[in-house]
Amino acid sequence: MKQSVRKDYLAALGIETWALRSTAEGTQREDGAEGAQREDGADWAELRARVAACTRCALSATRTQTVFGVGNLEAEWLIVGEAPGAEEDRRGEPFVGRAGQLLNSMLRAIGLAREQVYIANVLKCRPPGNRDPSPAESAECLPYLERQIALLKPKIMLAVGRISAQKLLKTDTPLGRMRLKVHSFGLNQVPLVVTYHPAYLLRTPADKRKAWEDLKFAREVCASVQR
Repeated sequence: MKQSVRKDYLAALGIETWALRSTAEGTQREDGAEGAQREDGADWAELRARVAACTRCALSATRTQTVFGVGNLEAEWLIVGEAPGAEEDRRGEPFVGRAGQLLNSMLRAIGLAREQVYIANVLKCRPPGNRDPSPAESAECLPYLERQIALLKPKIMLAVGRISAQKLLKTDTPLGRMRLKVHSFGLNQVPLVVTYHPAYLLRTPADKRKAWEDLKFAREVCASVQR
């Protein structure tokens, strides 16, 4: 199918797209970062080793360890957060502690165990003080996540939290306006749904009902996707 025709179909379905753009100097990311190293060809073991040894940005000097990701390597669902927190930095696993427990409960509510999904972050290292990731840090780390997606081939991505959604979709649109829509990520147009971060829900339990709506919507989207 021609790319122009495919874009017309996606637009008619209300699916927003993310893509690379080409320039005279070569390929450039939409966030302006040029020449970021890609991870084409790396298998899971090699990619994990590259992440563990990464020194692409200054976060390598302050981390305890990298947080690669965890879960089923044949999972249909990919859960993506923004960056590791203090406990994740200590343990080397994403979404642990109270936020992780709530995420587990959210998944169980739609019939999924933590072991059935794959969980990762946009950033593999913890920003000091849990500050928001910088554009440069996100640009340097994104190729790792892109390769994880290429290896996993998920049916759906669930972006949890404003930062994760905005970084993945290259937008500053508020989270509330991104909910209950089918977005897409990458050259393979992986369907992407946005919801609240579990840490936010712990602080704002009144929005758990909205998160439940998001999860049901994501489940419907996943059921409609052929892998």
